[in-house]
Formats: sequence, structure tokens, C-alpha cells
Amino acid sequence: MSTLWDRIQYRMLRSGSKVSLLIWINVAVYLFINIPSTLEGFIFHTGYIDSFTDKYLALHSYLPFLIRTPWTLLTYMFMHANIWHILINMLWLYWMGQIFEEYLGTKRTVGLYIMGGLVGAFLFVLFYNIPTLFTPEALVSGRLVGASAGIMAIIVATGTLLPDYEIYLILIGPVKLKWIVLFLILLDFFGIVGFNAGGELSHLGGALFGFIYIKQLQRGNDMVAFFGKIFRKRQKLTVASRAGIKTGGNKPRQEEIDRILDKISQTGYDSLTKQEKEILFRASKDNES
Repeated sequence: MSTLWDRIQYRMLRSGSKVSLLIWINVAVYLFINIPSTLEGFIFHTGYIDSFTDKYLALHSYLPFLIRTPWTLLTYMFMHANIWHILINMLWLYWMGQIFEEYLGTKRTVGLYIMGGLVGAFLFVLFYNIPTLFTPEALVSGRLVGASAGIMAIIVATGTLLPDYEIYLILIGPVKLKWIVLFLILLDFFGIVGFNAGGELSHLGGALFGFIYIKQLQRGNDMVAFFGKIFRKRQKLTVASRAGIKTGGNKPRQEEIDRILDKISQTGYDSLTKQEKEILFRASKDNES
């Protein structure tokens, strides 16, 4: 038992993977809320816990409610409606997040997740408050929970960075990431006229941010860099030379990294030279520190 617990602690706290951290936070929040809620419903046949979380942790589309609970712009993206909801979301986060961190390191994952969730929340609230699209009843009762917008940001960012990266799907075989991303976006688009219109709108918002983020990153603008700097220790700047590339503390320059990322986006990872792969590998290791 202690060995299992040690492994869990390592994956969550010491492995450096922010994907694992996000998964454990989502699972912990779900269990913390739903175990007491299930016991309450089974023993007392009441729903006070569900009522509380719906009122103070879910995101409301109705602006007077949202103004009184602004923290729900963040809390909603760690809430889930049921066990299947969180299971599917965490599987997608694990699959795509591992690829994302393999090529871009770990320091951008949390920022991309949160910003994707915020943009998804913005689209949800915006469209629900357009009278020609939703009825007043739908506006007042509109609620949003789930990590899907943040996860869609990671999925689309990964597909935009590595469009020709192949994933093996059971019964289908190898499929390029760009087709998987396109399929998911089309599902969300067609779903905006269904029963989960608010959720699909938030997914599209997260997807939009993921695409814009990678395009800006390839131009040298890291839109979530401030998240990585919050807890990063300041290091002394030293200048060295290796293979003709100037680095700070043996770190590749940001301009060089951006050039390699742009090359991956255009021609794929396999087109990189051995030297370029080494540079990207060293940059990834620095991101994990």
C-alpha cells in the first residue's frame, strides 16, 4: 500500500508533469464533492450539497448571478456532472497532454488549461446573453461545469503544433492529429443546437484559444508565460556557446526554439535535424525544472 501511495505522490507532486497534477486535482475535487453528496442522498434523501455546488461553484450564464460569484469562472473548470463526464475528460487530457508536454515541456500546461477554460466561459456567457439565440428561461437557468474547454485548448494546441503526428486508434489504425482535432471541432459545432449548447460553445472557445496560442507561440509570443513565471526561481544569466548557438545557462534561445516549432508545424517533427531535435530536447528539460 505504501508503494502505491509513493507512486501516486510522485506522479502528482514530483514527476514534474502538470498533466498529472491537473488530473489529480479534478479527481480530488470530484470525490470530495460527490462522495458526501451520494451519502447525503442515500441516507437523508436531501440535496443540500448539490444545491450548494450548483449555486456557488458552477458557472452561471445570468450576469446578476455571475457578478455575485466571480470565482466560478475558475471553479467551474474543475467540476463535473457525473462519473462518465470526468472519465472521458481525464482520458483526453492524459492522451493529448502527454504529447503536448513531450514537445513543449510542462511549464505551459496549466496556463493553457486555465486560459482555454476562461475563453470557453466567456463564449458561454456571451452567447447566452444574446436574446435572439437563447430564451430568458434558458439564460436564467444556464449552468456550466467541466474541464472540457481547457482540455480542448490543449487538444487543439497539440494538433496545431503537430498536425501530422499519428495516433493509433483501435479498429481504425493510425490517424493524424489534424483529423482528430477537426472531427472534435465539428462535433462541437453541430452540438450548439442540441441540449448541451452551452457546453459546446465553451469547447469551441477553448479550441479557438488553443489554435491562437500556438500560432502566437510560433511568432515568439507566449500568451501563458506568466503562469510559468509565478513560482519559477530566478537564475543567474550566463553565456556559453555550443554548436554555434548562444544560450543563457546552456539554454537554447527563445528565437531558436520558435524557429524549430514553426518548422514542426509546417513540415512535421521528422523533418528536424539531429541538432534541432537536441535543442528542442534541452528546451523541454529546462521547462520541466
